[in-house]
Amino acid sequence: MERGIQPPLVDTSGCFCKVDAGQKTVGGAKKFVPGAKNICIQPDTRPSIHPSRNKTSRGERTQRTRTQYPLLPGLPDDLAIACLIRVPRLEHRKLRLVCKRWYRLLAGNFFYSLRKKLGISEEWIYVIKREGDGRISWHAFDPIYQLWQPLPPVPGEYTQAIGFSCAVLSGCHLYLFGGKDPLKGSMRRVIFYSARTNKWHRAPDMLRRRQFFGSCVINNCLYVAGGESEGARHSLKSAEVYDPNKNRWWSVADMGTGMVPFIGVVYKGKWFLKGLGSRREVLSEVYVPETDAWYPVLDGMVGGWRNPCLSLNEQLFALDCKDGCRLRVYDESTSSWSRHIDSGLHLGNSKALEAAALVPLNGKLCIVRNNMSISVVDVSSTSNTGLKTGDQLWETIAWKGQFKTFVTNLWSSLAGRNRFKSHIVHCQVLQA
Repeated sequence: MERGIQPPLVDTSGCFCKVDAGQKTVGGAKKFVPGAKNICIQPDTRPSIHPSRNKTSRGERTQRTRTQYPLLPGLPDDLAIACLIRVPRLEHRKLRLVCKRWYRLLAGNFFYSLRKKLGISEEWIYVIKREGDGRISWHAFDPIYQLWQPLPPVPGEYTQAIGFSCAVLSGCHLYLFGGKDPLKGSMRRVIFYSARTNKWHRAPDMLRRRQFFGSCVINNCLYVAGGESEGARHSLKSAEVYDPNKNRWWSVADMGTGMVPFIGVVYKGKWFLKGLGSRREVLSEVYVPETDAWYPVLDGMVGGWRNPCLSLNEQLFALDCKDGCRLRVYDESTSSWSRHIDSGLHLGNSKALEAAALVPLNGKLCIVRNNMSISVVDVSSTSNTGLKTGDQLWETIAWKGQFKTFVTNLWSSLAGRNRFKSHIVHCQVLQA
């Protein structure tokens, strides 16, 4: 947080209806105001701390009934909010339990928009894993305190689902959609978890059932394409998009050829996909939202493309080794993956130590491995002319499962081949 920024104040002498610029109407904004019950909320005041025992009018009795306790005793609500927004995200789960006003405050856009405006919002890493029994579990990691945090259970339809996808909208909503349920088959289901309420919610179903498909987020809209569907003889080539502001899905242009994508990335506003066609041939296409059209991709980017990959600071990164300790960088001028960032310390090639995801975290590139160890790389100093290489760029923020000796490294290798019981399916970052 920059010095000199004053705590944000809420005008207690005015209406609270427009505190959230994201709400289009007064009625839409009022539900995010703690304790709000009527359309326009004015602060309640009493003319005297010793009310008269004489007859009181109905309006005065109603006014006293509406009087609310302050958020923090002894402080006006504007100063109380200025204090509460500075409480670390680690403690927000406890704050919601204090009272209804605090719960409503922390569940609303107003509270978190202030945190974001002051630059004190925090990013957590959310990891979705498939355990040895086939069930889905998920975990949240706080990189500041370097602690794993408890989360509400995944809804029943996704506890054993396969082939589903995952994405983040609005920075704080984690969506699970599509996939195949062991009992119900291919699904159109869409659910999302809110980091602000710590709860799961329903969203409108997709237009088509699909599994093992590609997905991405462009301009806070969720795109899906390709995949498989029960009853279909060939891979799907249909695509659709969901806009959370309109809360509905609609179709976009079909792909040139049906595909089951196994890698995808958004790079400079375009969605690149690589996958297998109906005859198991490798296909690559790019979707341009401005023209709503798909085009084949034949340049050098596809040839050296490896999963996982990430676009950060208008640069494209991908793995160059199994444990993620060496990264490749795409050079658009030569249309090749010619540059590298190497940590100088490689962990091994076991399944447990395999890098399963690349995600952006506080402006850095974050590598998440199957054993839940996490490393971050500072790529801000990279340029088109050269890259700094060395330990100063790399930092480990989670050591769980990290090998420390030759014996444990050997055991991890054996576990990766024969006894590996869990692996990461998806990984995302949510802000609150």
